[in-house]
Amino acid sequence: MKPETYRYPNLETLSRAAAEYICDLAEESVQQQGGFSIALAGGHTPKSLYENLARHPIEARMPWPKIHVFWGDERCVPPDHPDSNYRMASFALISQVPIPPQNVHRIPVDKGSPEQAAEGYEKVLREFFGHSIEGNAPERPSAGNSQFTPLDLILLGIGKDGHTASLFPGDALLEEKDRWVASVGIPRGSPPVPRVTMTLPMINRARRVMFLASGVEKRDVVSSILNDPNKARRLYPAARIQPQGKLVWFLDDETLG
Repeated sequence: MKPETYRYPNLETLSRAAAEYICDLAEESVQQQGGFSIALAGGHTPKSLYENLARHPIEARMPWPKIHVFWGDERCVPPDHPDSNYRMASFALISQVPIPPQNVHRIPVDKGSPEQAAEGYEKVLREFFGHSIEGNAPERPSAGNSQFTPLDLILLGIGKDGHTASLFPGDALLEEKDRWVASVGIPRGSPPVPRVTMTLPMINRARRVMFLASGVEKRDVVSSILNDPNKARRLYPAARIQPQGKLVWFLDDETLG
C-alpha cells in the first residue's frame, strides 16, 4: 500500500499538524473501541511533537485516561539519564498531562541485561495485547498471529543511515520472524550503547505507523524510500516498515528538498 505523505514548511508546523492528527486518531479510537495505544519514539523530531500534544487545546482534547503509552525502542541507560527515550518523553509529555501512571509502560532497561529487558517487555506486550508467554508453550503466538491485537499507532523516526527504532542496516535482527522485542547487544547509533527494540513483526502489525522526519541530512534516504522502495528495502531498515494498516510520513521542506 502506498504511504500517505504530508509536507510542512518546518519542524514546528509539522509537529503541530502531527499532534492534531494523533489527537483525532485517539478520539476516534476511544469512541470506537474504548481505548488508544501508542508507541513513542526517541529523538529531536518527536520531542517537538510531544510538546505540542501537551499544549492547550490539544492536551485538553486528548482522552488521557483511555490512552496507553509504550516505547518502540530504548537505550540501555538509567531512566533519568539524558540519553533515555523515556526521560525525554516524560519531561516533554507524560509529566505534563493527566495520564494515569499505570497506563505508561516503559521498557525496563534498568532491570537486568538487555536480553532480560527485552524478554520482560515482550511479556508486558503479550499480556497487554491478549497473549501470555508464561511456560514457553509451543503454541506461543507470533506477531503475525491473526488474533494478536495490534498497537493503534507506532511513532518512528529515521536516521541518516536509514535506521529506525533500534533496527540498523545489516543487523541480523532485521530477519527476525517471531520475537516482538529484542536486544541490540552490540552498541549501535548515538550514543553507542546496547539497546532494546520492537522488531519488524511487531511494528508491521500496527494499525498505523507514523514516520516523522526533519532535516536535510535525511533527504537522500527518505527520497530513496519514497521513490524507489524496492531498492530501498535492501539498504534501509526504515524501508521495511510496511504495516498491516496505514503508513504515513510527516516531512518538512528540508527533508524533501
